Amino acid sequence: MDPARIQALIETGLPGATAQVSGDDGVHFEATVVAGQFAGKLPLARHRMVYATLGELMGGAIHALALKTLTPEEAAARR
Repeated sequence: MDPARIQALIETGLPGATAQVSGDDGVHFEATVVAGQFAGKLPLARHRMVYATLGELMGGAIHALALKTLTPEEAAARR
């Protein structure tokens, strides 16, 4: 599994989202996902939304995925 494929799956599954994904060993990854759909949702719900875009890959081809999930406003405030 490569980071670019994970990024594409997340961005396809969450239209309008942007994802930055990294990971060097092919099974452990880190991602920062910015999506308007996260507004008003708790972190656990946001993470579940991202996991849903990856389906069966989670726990299989993707052993671990560390997530930072932000709304566009939260991302802008961090800059």
